[in-house]
Amino acid sequence: MGFLNNLFGTTQKEEQTMTNLNIGIILGSTREGRVSPQVGAWVKELADKRGDANYTIIDIADYKLPFLGEAGADNSGVAAWSEAIAKQDGFVFIVQEYNHSITGALKNALDFLREEWNNKAAGIVSYGSVGGARAAEHLRGILGELLVADVRVHPALSLFTDFENGTDFKPKEVQADSVNQMLDQVTPWATALKTIR
Repeated sequence: MGFLNNLFGTTQKEEQTMTNLNIGIILGSTREGRVSPQVGAWVKELADKRGDANYTIIDIADYKLPFLGEAGADNSGVAAWSEAIAKQDGFVFIVQEYNHSITGALKNALDFLREEWNNKAAGIVSYGSVGGARAAEHLRGILGELLVADVRVHPALSLFTDFENGTDFKPKEVQADSVNQMLDQVTPWATALKTIR
């Protein structure tokens, strides 16, 4: 049996490789009263059941990033931000649509780093009045420039049908299937891209 396992590999080895993946779930809003922590916690709960990677919530608000290039700014959180992103193999971005695009906080956080993003995979979970679709499309262009490969499946949450009163997150059942389909794409892409870093 040892010869065949050496020749064809084993499922156990493949599973071990997958659980070595680190996927950061990035909360893309920092405003007071935001709902992204609810969405991020839900994605993490679904993801943790899979057992295919180590999923961690990364909240931009925790790093107190100044505006990039701001004179006299407190840059004390930048090193920790860099370290948090560098150790990830892939990402799930929780994206809110503000004026047909992503938040200024997320754009700023993306712009602070370069190599830490390169050659990694990402999924996008967006929300807004039209499911955050326009913000997700803007994010895809930014991720391409940062050499982040974003996957096709994109859970789009509606403020009208997946939230009560626009604040209490109560996703429709179909959304959980969409998150799992997205992660089915993120994890193999993250595994593949890990080989070229």
